[in-house]
Amino acid sequence: MRNALKITTLFATGAVALSLAACGSDSSSGSSDPNAALTVVASPSPHAQILNYVKDNLAAKAGLKLDVKVVNDYVTPNTAVQDGSADANYFQHVPYLEDFNKKQGTSIVSVETVHLEPLGLYSKKVKAAADLKDGAQVAVPNDATNEGRALQLLAANKVITLKDGAGTTATLADITGNPKNLKFKELEAAQLPRALEDVDAAVINGNYALDSGLKPATDAILVEKAEGNPYANILAVKKGKESDPRVKKLAELLHSDEVKKYINDTFQGSVVPAF
Repeated sequence: MRNALKITTLFATGAVALSLAACGSDSSSGSSDPNAALTVVASPSPHAQILNYVKDNLAAKAGLKLDVKVVNDYVTPNTAVQDGSADANYFQHVPYLEDFNKKQGTSIVSVETVHLEPLGLYSKKVKAAADLKDGAQVAVPNDATNEGRALQLLAANKVITLKDGAGTTATLADITGNPKNLKFKELEAAQLPRALEDVDAAVINGNYALDSGLKPATDAILVEKAEGNPYANILAVKKGKESDPRVKKLAELLHSDEVKKYINDTFQGSVVPAF
């Protein structure tokens, strides 16, 4: 998921929603008929790419009809699942989903984790976090979800210490140990790659790193682990639809050895399996 919330214009979002609603009028969307196509709304990359791999290579053999709908905003996938015009979506992580449910009154749940777009610490001045000098300036995302995620990455690698109980919403105020006296600069997530020239290091979201030509697997001096990561992207459905046999079948395929190999071969560490 592109973790800095990206919402298209109301017109564009409405147009996509209307398109999905039209699809919902036939048997291929919002249906629990085991023989109907399962409609999944997804972000273009890597989500729709992964789903289309499943559709083209695995679904038919498994007896699953899959209809992949691509959208570019982060609201339509959840509203479409909630109103029944789509069966499932694949674009978000659990912290985003929980926040969306709370704010929008929706009842969407995670089925399975699939992949992670790793958050990483990047630098053009040092080759390891241990090489950061006393008082070095480190840029971090300024939005609540991603700042907490950035601080957790630094804490997991003993660059800083966070107070007990500081979770995914950790802030700079939760730092209890800072042995290198790092100076933190809070910036919008999209600005962080450009800030690399002006700071000693920056924690950058995977999608923005990729857009800037940075590869988490080879360029990051610290990178998130995938397994057990709360920011792993998920297959999600409206509560009560988890038992739909088509959803279960898709979940199994997304956790297959073939999909794991496809993710590893295609994305070369920029997207990693979380199963």
